[in-house]
Amino acid sequence: MKVKKLIFHLFMSILLIVSVSACGSSSDLENKAVKENKKKEDEASNEAKPEKLIIWEEEGKAEALKPVIEAFENEYGIKVEHEELEMATGMYERLRRDGPIGNGKAPDVVTFSHEKVGQIVKEGLIQEVKVKDEVLNAFIEPSIRGEMYQDKVFGLPKSVTTSVFIYNKKLMAKAPETMNDLYKMAKELRKRNVHGYYAKWNDFHDSYGVMAGMGGYIFKDKNGKVDPSDIGLNNKGSIKGAEYIQKWYRAGLIPKGGKAGNEKLFLQGKLASIMSDGNSFTERKDTGIAPMPELPNGQPMKTFMEIKGWHVTAFTKHPYWSTKLVEYLTNDDNAMKRFDLTGEIPPNKSIKHHAAIKENERAQALSIQLQYAEPVPNIPEMNKVWGPMNSAMDEMTTQKAKPKRALDKAVKRIKKER
Repeated sequence: MKVKKLIFHLFMSILLIVSVSACGSSSDLENKAVKENKKKEDEASNEAKPEKLIIWEEEGKAEALKPVIEAFENEYGIKVEHEELEMATGMYERLRRDGPIGNGKAPDVVTFSHEKVGQIVKEGLIQEVKVKDEVLNAFIEPSIRGEMYQDKVFGLPKSVTTSVFIYNKKLMAKAPETMNDLYKMAKELRKRNVHGYYAKWNDFHDSYGVMAGMGGYIFKDKNGKVDPSDIGLNNKGSIKGAEYIQKWYRAGLIPKGGKAGNEKLFLQGKLASIMSDGNSFTERKDTGIAPMPELPNGQPMKTFMEIKGWHVTAFTKHPYWSTKLVEYLTNDDNAMKRFDLTGEIPPNKSIKHHAAIKENERAQALSIQLQYAEPVPNIPEMNKVWGPMNSAMDEMTTQKAKPKRALDKAVKRIKKER
């Protein structure tokens, strides 16, 4: 019996020693990993701290930038100079001109629409933004996807927008839940010489939401990669969506004229509702703003999402600190400051339930519609899509061309021109 007890105690002692050794080695491995990560961070931060960074902001938005860069200056001791430029072409042309010269005028950080990302990456104007996963995970997934090109992230999103449903509360007691309901309302309102609804459906930008919601697509998304050789703009879903759009025009329910003219009709009380991003109507008490009504197939309208982001230029001598600035500009607190000062909706996940968003009818409508919105493809091949598709939509809505024929012709042109 004593022998058995001795063997038992000996066995338990060995087991305890092994356990302690294992714990020790696990702890050692954990400490080693922490030290290695810290070393990597230290190596990255060994980049010399610059005296100043230069940032280019879009025209008219400096009021949102100033308080944030002042806070950054106080926290990091780096002066930040800013300049306002017209974003679409002016900033792009300046960057192409001043960047390669290296004359001290080139910016470290710039802002662009995500639609331009593929092009400016190919031209070597911006560089990959290397941040931790926890930074990327702070944003809604489509906004990061819009800033990606060839599996790499080239910017952090600062704002997102999409089209929503704007309606006159005097003509519509509430926003219709479905497009079928809206169609019936529009037919009734025509009897009173009032138009019920306007969307610029003779243009691909507005019409895509219907076509995509019916099952169409521009380029096939294969495991997060866009395949420009697989075009779905003349598939069954796209044709079905185009046929539905044509139905409204054939019934005389879409007023003639452009968006500016119809916005004027809306303000005059001669148009009950309009598809828009809502910027022009936020101050009107008689105006309601809601997500787009559901399509006849029970699916949401998949409107285009536009994303504006901050990008680190390829010409900066301070990529680490430029990235720090981009992170700082887009963190949750500073994103809300931007919303307070400009009304632009931040793509940060945390703001969805923020009181300021919930109490703002436009922001709430946008936050819901953005769940269904799709980023405009940011690859250069997208430039070949707009012309043929705009022509196709115009032919279907104004010249009553058959949708299948018009879309087949458009896709043929896209494939030929790219």
